[in-house]
Amino acid sequence: MTNRFPIRFTETTLICNNKTPLPEVVGAHGTGARLPPIDEQVISMKLVTPAKGTIEVSKEKDPELFYLARCGLGALGVVAEVTIQCVERQELVEHTTVSNVKEIKKNHKKLLSDNKHVKYLHIPYTDTVVVVTCNPVSKWRGPPKFTPKYSSDEAIQHVCDLYKESLQKYRKITTESPDSNEPDINELSFTELRDKLLAMDPLNKDYVIKINQAEAEFWRKSEGYRVGWSDEILGFDCGGQQWVSETCFPAGTLAKPSMKDLEFIEDLKQLIEKQDIPAPAPIEQRWTARSKSSMSPASSSGEDDIFTWVGIIMYLPTMDARQRKEITEEFFHYWHLTQSRLWDRYSAYEHWAKIEVPKDKEELAALQARLRKRFPVDAYNKARRELDPNKILSNNKLEKLFPSSDTV
Repeated sequence: MTNRFPIRFTETTLICNNKTPLPEVVGAHGTGARLPPIDEQVISMKLVTPAKGTIEVSKEKDPELFYLARCGLGALGVVAEVTIQCVERQELVEHTTVSNVKEIKKNHKKLLSDNKHVKYLHIPYTDTVVVVTCNPVSKWRGPPKFTPKYSSDEAIQHVCDLYKESLQKYRKITTESPDSNEPDINELSFTELRDKLLAMDPLNKDYVIKINQAEAEFWRKSEGYRVGWSDEILGFDCGGQQWVSETCFPAGTLAKPSMKDLEFIEDLKQLIEKQDIPAPAPIEQRWTARSKSSMSPASSSGEDDIFTWVGIIMYLPTMDARQRKEITEEFFHYWHLTQSRLWDRYSAYEHWAKIEVPKDKEELAALQARLRKRFPVDAYNKARRELDPNKILSNNKLEKLFPSSDTV
């Protein structure tokens, strides 16, 4: 089933098979190892180009340009119309469980193969791995009958207790002498509470560890099922403002996972602990099938290849300029360590929306060379010159990442 955009959706809408938070232009992650990234759902596009006017591309019409443009970073034309492969919206059962690294290693292949959608939430400085799987509701059995062991209030109690303790320690606020400016703790969601906690001392490693431990306890008491429509269930509350770096790298095939995805996480967590990084939770990990889009971080000629996507995070829970600057500096220290110690070892590449252009000339040259190893930069620049010779669609970031021969 296909649909053309722009369209107006109704309550009985169609959805993309692999919901993702970003459009095809940046090559973002998806939600399941059997499902490719969203760029692979695009089956044709109409591009408005400065040099050639409006052109239509598909795997039948100019396939080389089509596979470039599906993840073309906006440089090959303005997308006026896109035809996307869609499926009917489904009811899904979300199942959240808490595991550990040893158990995950034993069950990893089965988890990837047996579930339409799966993600892991790794919690730094703990052995906790939150496993979230989503599958269509059975037409025969219906949704599972499940009574949660803990109420939502009980699940969040440990986090609330830490918040009260932190208010007293950092702001000298107690239940006997409350601050009228503080919100009612009972009205805050888990992610809002986490932001409030981190705002008090965001770069204190020992304090962040306490918050991570409270988060692990929250998830342990939140195990269970949730039923809803796919466009609701597959979303995720990430919290407030944040710095995020997300990388993608090969993970073998469904039939034979390489286990590099879990090795990466182990190496990353060891790096965090050795370097005393105040890394909050979660480290989010997802999977997709390969993409045929040549500029996708999950691009591969291997039909059965799968890729994992790993996101590291630091929150910006305060509006204090000095504190935000310090968090930003610490995040880029964290990012640089992962980039220098892990990326080449695992052939990991950031998705395009997360790449920051280095200011240092040597670092920029190294990034340009690295991108050339993974992506068809010459073919991409050739298409840019043909479709946009005056660089109307270009910008500073594109010129820095993909300098043409006349600007090198």
